[in-house]
Amino acid sequence: MKNISLNLDELIFSETEKIVALMKKPRNRYINEAIDFYNKHQKRLMLKHKLQEESGIVKEDSMNILRDFEEFDYGD
Repeated sequence: MKNISLNLDELIFSETEKIVALMKKPRNRYINEAIDFYNKHQKRLMLKHKLQEESGIVKEDSMNILRDFEEFDYGD
């Protein structure tokens, strides 16, 4: 484990203290879980942004290919 110094806003600290007391969970464990959750959330947002960018890159090509297929005469 790594030790860090953390400055919290007074309101966040007092709210956290109330919650960990109700949960009967150590503050350190609670903060670790919160950071883990937030990291996963941020990774998902980054992946979403990357997928949107890459989708935009191939969008025009995909539409051109779709138009090409629509022009084929399948002999129906």
